[in-house]
Amino acid sequence: MDWLVNLIAVIVALASVLAALGHVGYLALLNNAAGKRAGGAPVAQYVRSRWAVAGGTTAASLFAWLLTSGGTGLDIVAIIVAAGSGAVATKALQSTRDRYRSGG
Repeated sequence: MDWLVNLIAVIVALASVLAALGHVGYLALLNNAAGKRAGGAPVAQYVRSRWAVAGGTTAASLFAWLLTSGGTGLDIVAIIVAAGSGAVATKALQSTRDRYRSGG
């Protein structure tokens, strides 16, 4: 039974890491595009304001992944931390994508 809780914790932690890294990657792409375009200063300023959220969710999801190497109690904590950071990262990514979605 312990291995099943650990497997669930690892899967949730990996999904959380992927969501957080997706947000970081999207912000990096936006920042790169804003730097190459005249008038991209407002987008670059927005990206700078979102780095803290992206970094925090990435750190929390990596911490949750690290917790999966402990016992069953730490696996449960890892599931909670990973689910929370993954949800925040996903919501932040969606809000950023909605803000800068092009109509094409």
